[in-house]
Amino acid sequence: MPADEQRPDGVGAPFLTVAEVADRMRVSKMTVYRLVHSGELPAVRFGRSFRVQRGAVDEMIRTAARSEAG
Repeated sequence: MPADEQRPDGVGAPFLTVAEVADRMRVSKMTVYRLVHSGELPAVRFGRSFRVQRGAVDEMIRTAARSEAG
């Protein structure tokens, strides 16, 4: 696959859309927007859209998993 071609599931993309974050976290898009607006999930604004770094999403998921396990 060429480097500039993106897979439909966003695998390998450094930034995720709100919809992709919601799918990955298994929450609604509104929950993602709330996390972004509260500052709990850092995001970058591109025009009228938000993009979230994949690493920030992964870290939030790991943190939630640790808090549930402990």
